[in-house]
Order: sequence, then C-alpha cells, then structure tokens
Amino acid sequence: MTSRPSRRVTVSLPRGLRVPLGLRARLVVAFLLAAAFGALLTAGLTFREARSAILQRTQDTTVADLRSQLDSLAPDLVLPPTKQSLRSLTLQLDRAGGSRLWHASAAYQKGALVSASAGPTVPIGLRREVESSGRATYQRFEHDAQAWLAVGMPVAYAREPVRDNAAQQSPGELSGLTAYVTFPLDDDQADIRALVTAAQSGAVPALALALIPALYAAAHILRPVRRLQDGAERIAAGELDTRLDATGHDELASLTRSFNTMAATLERDDAQLRRMEAGARRFASDVAHELRTPLAAMTAVTEVLDEDADSGVLPEDTAAAVRLISTETRTLARMVEDLMEVSRFDAQAASLHLENTDLRTLVAKTLQLRGWADDPRVRTELEGPLPVRVDPRRIDVILGNLIGNALRHGRPPVTLAAHVHDAHTVITVTDHGPGIPDDALPHVFERFYKADSARARSAGSGLGLAIAYENALLHGATLTAANAPHGGAVFMLTLPPATLEQP
Repeated sequence: MTSRPSRRVTVSLPRGLRVPLGLRARLVVAFLLAAAFGALLTAGLTFREARSAILQRTQDTTVADLRSQLDSLAPDLVLPPTKQSLRSLTLQLDRAGGSRLWHASAAYQKGALVSASAGPTVPIGLRREVESSGRATYQRFEHDAQAWLAVGMPVAYAREPVRDNAAQQSPGELSGLTAYVTFPLDDDQADIRALVTAAQSGAVPALALALIPALYAAAHILRPVRRLQDGAERIAAGELDTRLDATGHDELASLTRSFNTMAATLERDDAQLRRMEAGARRFASDVAHELRTPLAAMTAVTEVLDEDADSGVLPEDTAAAVRLISTETRTLARMVEDLMEVSRFDAQAASLHLENTDLRTLVAKTLQLRGWADDPRVRTELEGPLPVRVDPRRIDVILGNLIGNALRHGRPPVTLAAHVHDAHTVITVTDHGPGIPDDALPHVFERFYKADSARARSAGSGLGLAIAYENALLHGATLTAANAPHGGAVFMLTLPPATLEQP
C-alpha cells in the first residue's frame, strides 16, 4: 500500500467580503492581544518556575533520602564487597524507597552495575559524571515514553575501617563504592499537568474579564474622536462657527484645541473672502451700470459716423479711424452687457420665463438675428419636431455664444444638430478646427479664461461660454465641451425632459 501525497488546503474570503475593523474594533483587539500576551508571559514564567521548583524538590528529597539510607547501610558493608553483598545492598535500598518505587543498583570501582530488580539502565553520562566529580549527581531521562530521574552517589569512609591486609584510610576518602537509584516522575508530571490545566482553564475567563476594560478604554478614547468627526462634518457642511469642548491635558485635548483654532481661522478667512467677493461683484456691477449710459451715447454717435464714413463724406484716413472706434465701442458695449448679465447670475437675480415652443423655431431665429441664416459656414441638422419648454431669450444666448465661439476659434463649417435621447433634447455644436487642448478642456467655461495665454485680446469678451454655462444651469441642463474623434471641438447642451403646459 502506498500513501497518497498530502495537499495543502488554503481558505480565503470571497473577493467582495471584507471584515470590518474600525478603530473601536482595532483598539479592543489590541487591548485583548496585550492582555493575552501578558497573561501568557506571566503563566509561562510561573509555569517554568513552578516546574523547576517541583523537580528540584524531588531531586533534593531523593538525594537526601538516598544519603540517609547509605549512611545507615554502608557501614555494615565489608570492602571490597562481593557481588552478593552489592545485590543485598540494592535490595535494601529498593525496600527503603517505599512509594518512590526505586530501582537501585551499585558498582565498585568502575565495575559492572549490580541490582536486585529489573529497571531502566542508568545513563552512561550520569556514571561518568559521578565517577569524575566524586559527588552526588542527578539526571532526568526518557524511558518508554516516560520521564525518569536517576541519582548517583559515591560512598566515602566515615571512620577507619578494619580490613585484612589493607592500609588505613582517612575519614572522608572515597571508598570506591557508588550507589544509583532510578524512579519514574509520574507524580511530578501529574502536578505539572495540573498546572497546565489550571493555566488553560484560567485563560478564557481572564480574556473575558479583559474585554470589559478593553471596551471601556475604547469608548473613552473614541468619544473625543467621534466629537472631532462630528465637528469636521459640520464644518464641511458650512457651519464654520462649530467649536468643541476641550477638557484635560492629554493629546486628544490638544488635538481638540487645535481643531477649534483651525475652525476659527477658517471662519475668519471665509468671512473676509466673502466680503472681498461681494465687494468685487458690487464693483463690477456698478462699473457696468455706470458705463451703460455713456456707451449708449457713444454707440449712437458712432452709428452716425459710420454712415458718413460709408457715404464718402469723410476723408479715407478719418473714415478708417471712425470704423475702428465704432468697432471697439460695440465690443465694449457687448462686454458691459455681459458683465451686467454675470452680475445678475452672481446676485441670483436671473429669472426664467419658460415657454412651450419648438426648438427648430428658436434655432431659425438665432441664425436670422445674427446673419447666419444664409451663411454657408453654419449648417443645421434638426430632427423634428423638437418640443421644448425653455426661456427663448436665454437659449438664444447659449446657441449664439456657442456658434460664435466655434466660428471665431474653430474652422467652418459649424454644424448645429439636435435630437431626442431618453426624453432629453440633445443639442451639439461642432466645428472642424484644431479642437481644444486637453489641459484647457476643464476650464473652457471659466470667466475670462484663454487657452492661449499669449493671446492678449480676442474678438469676444471672454464671458460668452461662462454666460452660456450659467444659462444652462438655470434651465437644469448640462453643457459640456469635448473634442470630436475626427478633429474639432464639440459642445453638447442636454435639456431636461420637457413637461409641456397648456397656455
């Protein structure tokens, strides 16, 4: 029969399953691990000391009992002893062992061991140690998967012996006789196993009791952390006047005080920024408002001068200067109107006047008002009918700014397409120019943003796309910019589903 090779089996959690371990759980686990390590270390040291004490007590008692028996029996032994006398000595030692169940043996002057009963063999290392050191020695060893203790003790002369043809011996000199006893350590092993059982039985209650202070410590530590979390969430929600009570002098109290300082700084800076922003908005609004009247007069004057320049009344150089002034005046007037519109958005004063209409009609009016109706540079692809509910003036502003931006910065033809997708009306304005740089795409709807920082001026005010974006948001629509796969920029206006109301 051949044995099958073993295979290692691994158990893993499902990919989507994760064991939640928050800070509270980690603190409790860490506390329990520390308690378990301390208890294990204490139990291990206690067990080692208790085990050593049990074995040492047995060894000392055995040595003392063996010495006592030899002091009683050895003086009656005639030296040199015969094999029979040695066997008689070991038999008496076996009987004296009592409950220890000794197995005694003896040897004279490195001779063979003589014993009266069968037992484990005395370890060779023990015999060599006793013979070389000349003093009592003990050794623990294994026999038949059982722990045993062996003790060897040399016998010395205690008085002057009388023997035939022998010289006198000095008291305390070794006689050459050595006695050995071996016995099982069953009782000691039972005591050691009782210690292990007691330690194991006390481990679970100790960990259970450690769970109580662990939970208390975790709750005590996490309470200020939760307060900090709540405070941070309130500040993130805009409640910059949030402050927390800082009590104590530990690290968490210092962190709480730092949090309060941060919150106060944020509140102060926010108030200052709001004041500066409001002042800037008022300044732009006031300037635009003050410029409207003189610009209106200047526009009227430039219209008259344009007629004179076109009729040939003015000299050629003067006519060119008049046309330049007229163009710049109209540009400035458009910028002032755009600033006024932006100011209304900032003040949240912009309002919608919704009407039920067809998008095709709005597109036709936008192209006609700006002179693009018959312009070959502008194409339309409209799926009809396209009912929408919008503010016609604001949709006209969005479409006019998108088409005008495409004509200025792109390359004709510019295509305006519209279709319905999932109840939403989607309008796209696409040109065939170089497109928008990738680093400029996230900023195209920002005010006064220029993709080419080297371009000092542009034909527009720099607010057209920003105003178109604000008008789209006012309708609950989305306006995005991207680059077409074949080249060119694509602006997409997505109007929400139209809920048409009867007039």
